[in-house]
Amino acid sequence: MIGVFDSGFGGLTILREFLSLLPEYDYMYLGDSARAPYGNRSHESVKKFTEEGVLYLMEHACNLVIIACNTASSEVLRELQREYLVKPDIKDKKILGVIRPMVEAMSAITKSGRIGVVGTRGTIRSKSYETELEKINPDLKIYGQACPLLVPLIEEGWGRKPEMRMILKKYLHELKSCNIDSLVLGCTHYPFLLKDFCRIMGKNVQIPHPGKIVAAKLKDYLQRHPEIESKLTKKGQRFYLTTDDAERFSSIGSEFLGAKLQNAEKVNIGRI
Repeated sequence: MIGVFDSGFGGLTILREFLSLLPEYDYMYLGDSARAPYGNRSHESVKKFTEEGVLYLMEHACNLVIIACNTASSEVLRELQREYLVKPDIKDKKILGVIRPMVEAMSAITKSGRIGVVGTRGTIRSKSYETELEKINPDLKIYGQACPLLVPLIEEGWGRKPEMRMILKKYLHELKSCNIDSLVLGCTHYPFLLKDFCRIMGKNVQIPHPGKIVAAKLKDYLQRHPEIESKLTKKGQRFYLTTDDAERFSSIGSEFLGAKLQNAEKVNIGRI
């Protein structure tokens, strides 16, 4: 089974593309909504919460876990890979993130070498996109912008309100002045506002959908690693788990998934 972990609802925009491109696999989605958002949390808290979520999924038949949350991917992915993938009972399992797929795609998309990144405070503070992009091409110019209000407003149903567009326009004002030609949506919630991002930034700035990029990279990864792919079950099963209210998760999650989210279950992943 493929596990998808996120701090809340946003990772459903990634899962949505997995289900479209790779529908044959079984998926278990876990959203830590009770402790979301992660963007303003300390590194220690992000690591603890992500570790608990990833281990929960592994203990429930997930041989491959995708950390869909950008904050968690940028801050703790490497640590978890180093600490857990060497253990005897886990070494045959894999943990992947969303930063590397996006970085590879954006380095190929940009023509001017001037790339913008929007994300939570945690993602921008980590400079993970900047670091990874510069590994591919040290001549790239990266401009980051934290947008801390977007996630809570989206989850409160303000995504379509004019106030949201005003806030987004203010966040993007400085990036527009940097003459970027491509923009990374460094948060899984942001595809919900993709049309607004495109309208504000203009036709000369390319803004790819993160979910489509990550799904395409996952398909390629599985083709290149048959030893992992062969362990994944293919019954078309979907399991939706949340650490908060299951009814609310189903209601809001359906908008992110683009389909009716049914049979959500509340679980406790906290460890002493």
